[in-house]
Amino acid sequence: MDISGRHEESGEYLMVAAAVHASVGTTRLRNVEGMGFATSRNPPTFEDAATVVADAVAQLPEPPDGPVVAERGEFYEEPDVKVEQYLGPSFKYVESIAERKTVQTAHHAAYAARKLFL
Repeated sequence: MDISGRHEESGEYLMVAAAVHASVGTTRLRNVEGMGFATSRNPPTFEDAATVVADAVAQLPEPPDGPVVAERGEFYEEPDVKVEQYLGPSFKYVESIAERKTVQTAHHAAYAARKLFL
């Protein structure tokens, strides 16, 4: 998952979270099973970021069968246990090349979706 738009623009916020459900190998994405999106116009806080991500994950066509994965900065480097309390499904920070590529895919999706809202 990834969030685009944590910064203020013209006095407003628009965060767009993209969750990507993908099957992966050790170094690559094998298949994208689906995507979920959610938005928030609230100023970015840990709680709001976690809520918008949980909403995006809930929009996936099927619940993930593995953990939600993100870069540490998405949740202000809070411990993964704290993040998991907000998300429901298991959570971890990026560890493998395939996970990083999945997060990059979510980044591109979130950025593109955010541009559509502006």
